[in-house]
Amino acid sequence: MKILIASSEVVPFSKTGGLADVTGALPYALKEAEDCDVRVISPFYKMTKDKNFPVKKVAEINEPAILGGLEPFTLLEADVKGVKFYFIQHDGYFYRDALYGTPQGDYEDNAKRFSLFSKAILATLVNIGFYPDVIHLNDWQTALIPLYKNIYFEEEHPLSKSKVLFTIHNLGYQGLFGPEVIHEIGIPEEFFTMYALEFYGKLNFMKSGILYSDAVSTVSKGYAKEILTPEYGSGLDGLLKTREDDLYGILNGADYEHWSPEKDALIPVNYSTKTIGKKAECKAALLKQMKMTLPLSSPVLGYVGRLAEQKGIDLMYDILDKVLKMGAGFILLGTGDVKYEKIFADIAKKQQGKVGIMIGFDNKLAHMIEAGVDMFLMPSRYEPCGLNQMYSLKYGTIPIVRATGGLDDTIIDYASDSYNSNGFKFTNAEADAFLGSVKDALKLFKNDRKWRELQIRGMEADFSWKRSAREYLSLYRKMSK
Repeated sequence: MKILIASSEVVPFSKTGGLADVTGALPYALKEAEDCDVRVISPFYKMTKDKNFPVKKVAEINEPAILGGLEPFTLLEADVKGVKFYFIQHDGYFYRDALYGTPQGDYEDNAKRFSLFSKAILATLVNIGFYPDVIHLNDWQTALIPLYKNIYFEEEHPLSKSKVLFTIHNLGYQGLFGPEVIHEIGIPEEFFTMYALEFYGKLNFMKSGILYSDAVSTVSKGYAKEILTPEYGSGLDGLLKTREDDLYGILNGADYEHWSPEKDALIPVNYSTKTIGKKAECKAALLKQMKMTLPLSSPVLGYVGRLAEQKGIDLMYDILDKVLKMGAGFILLGTGDVKYEKIFADIAKKQQGKVGIMIGFDNKLAHMIEAGVDMFLMPSRYEPCGLNQMYSLKYGTIPIVRATGGLDDTIIDYASDSYNSNGFKFTNAEADAFLGSVKDALKLFKNDRKWRELQIRGMEADFSWKRSAREYLSLYRKMSK
């Protein structure tokens, strides 16, 4: 089977979030599950170039007359552990300090940038003569590909036989642009209607992926159900219901090559279920690094991620003072809304010794937090899949999550099923409900035996990519029939 994975970011070459982790791990899991030809394509960003990976030039593609107007670009290639990664190099669009925008907002030309990326992917496949059984697209940045494929390739063309899977990682980000861009990106005016790409007066890239792909998937079974409702559908629930028979939920996997306390090179001490006592050494090192003076026996809660209301960061702020008064510590690593960055920076000054705050991103610190804290907070208003709860389980760090999307799929609440549980879960996106679960966790933390049993159950759970890869391969085969 021949598969192309197209993504606007992919580990280890570029990353802003979980999408990169997914598209960086899935190709290897697919190859391990079945001997298939999996290739990946992504933009060649400044971030990618700065990492100095060995890449070779494959082609200079300059065919302005195709695909409704195609700007020239350079096709690069790298081979990493038997997987071919292709890169679209266009320095005018991709050689920038960030992938999608600045703290002041998205880049104004994102429609042109990712239209070029989509067209360049199709041009690349023709140029190298690689016609996949399945083109696996990810999020709005690749969503125009099935439309371009349908418009610009005749039925007789070998590329027309390739099936398209469109995966929604987060429906909240749809790629919305002013109607004027339709003339700039090679889409006929007839597609600017409510039955095609028009969305409340704007052009919606994601609608293309939903409408014109052969199948649509999301990153958990729970999220696949949620997005069919007005509460979670972000205005597209009606459209998604028309594709319900072709809509699948496949839970992301955790990359245990990089996220396992047994082999993690970024944490002070490695440990396993048999040596879980060494987790205390990771906690001590983390407290020291964050200049915290709490006793090692005190419970410490952690968070790594975006500072945004989607993540329930306001709920975290609402309960933090009460949690600290119960004798717990708190460590946060992340960036996001300027309002919350300032709030947590101020908390760090007022609660010195009890709180450690790092505004920014530091991969090593993210690993140290997973290994060093006792509980990991994920009070998300919605969470398509979530990866940190899976990482936390593997590190013997107990997740406290809201019952939504992938969090609901992966965490079994201690209060509901203490025998099979692996964490704590609350339903309503309210501070009181969140605080109730935190109190339950802090109470259990005092019982060493039961807490250790909970940790071990989490560490023994398998959320590896092997399971997810088998589900994707099954779906690819179903699509290719």
